[in-house]
Amino acid sequence: MAKQQIQEPRVLSIILGGGKGTRLYPLTKERSKPAVPFGGKYRIVDIPISNCINSGYKKIYLLTQFNSASLHLHIINSYNFDRFSHGFVEILAAEQTLEHSGWYEGTADAVRKNLAHFRVQKPTHYIILSGDQLYRMDLKAFMNEHIASGADITIAAKAVNREDASGFGIMRVDDSNKITAFMEKPAKDLNIDNWKIPEKSRGDLDPKLEYLASMGIYIFNADVMEEMLANERNDFGKEIIPDAIKNKKVNSYIFDGYWEDIG
Repeated sequence: MAKQQIQEPRVLSIILGGGKGTRLYPLTKERSKPAVPFGGKYRIVDIPISNCINSGYKKIYLLTQFNSASLHLHIINSYNFDRFSHGFVEILAAEQTLEHSGWYEGTADAVRKNLAHFRVQKPTHYIILSGDQLYRMDLKAFMNEHIASGADITIAAKAVNREDASGFGIMRVDDSNKITAFMEKPAKDLNIDNWKIPEKSRGDLDPKLEYLASMGIYIFNADVMEEMLANERNDFGKEIIPDAIKNKKVNSYIFDGYWEDIG
């Protein structure tokens, strides 16, 4: 009997360019946050782009709206795929259309306003990435775990200690890594002992790292993305994810490598 052929997912990578970059000012005085130089000849945006390309995901959109001229120039000069690879890195700046007349009003709104561009590629899955983080991640392993688990959405998570947990959105998970609750930046004096990582999910994590923080990196099934963006929810972390947890299968994927938010 012939082996059943496994259908490869059609993945679109969406990199969020972020806001005005006030925390990096004056570096962002004349350029967008993803265009800030990093490590000599590189820009911050090269980090998520490199993670995508090295994972085999070469269809990449970068969403931005502030000071994007130097970013356009960098992308044009740095990323040229041969015609047979079907790969691209394309910038989508905020634009006025008949349907949308304003700036991006949040991370989810930025994706919503560009869905018409994305649908042309007929994706089965979206990877949503931040444009201002430092890390190296095998996104293919992330995707494989998402598909194997049967999740609708999977969130990359970093284990943190109690003090650092107050700076992130944290997740409560069950023994199967399904997210059961999400809390945005819990106060330092709030008792969150019942949010600790289950022992079954800990693996070889440092015992001091007891909580799961969202890295702001998500995988969505394409149909779920369409459904969640049908209503006017503007932010993934504050609105989309908490709502999805109520009636979707939303899983966590623990990343144990180096990761830093530099924006």
